[in-house]
Amino acid sequence: MDKKNALSAFGALAQPTRLDVFRLLVRAGAEGMLAGEIAAALGVVQNTMSTNLSILLAAGLLRNAREGRTVRYFADFDGMRGLLAYLMEDCCGGRPELCAPVIETLTCGC
Repeated sequence: MDKKNALSAFGALAQPTRLDVFRLLVRAGAEGMLAGEIAAALGVVQNTMSTNLSILLAAGLLRNAREGRTVRYFADFDGMRGLLAYLMEDCCGGRPELCAPVIETLTCGC
């Protein structure tokens, strides 16, 4: 991930509803959630939710799949890992063993 993409991801997550959406979809895991389910779970009207989902998609933090007339959304774990890797790429002044506990905590095998 480069600086421009990292800034896009941070910008997307810097809004309360979008952060809630991302965290909800991380918890949902591989099953993801339908757009309407996300809106209902967070108490957000669907047109507002649609805008927020689009911003998270553009930032590389979500992916989606069409299911007939509905769309299922998933946290993009590769995008999340890329953002975390960007944050930690210069970690610990060239002593990666110092970062090992943090990396182990972040590795969930998703």
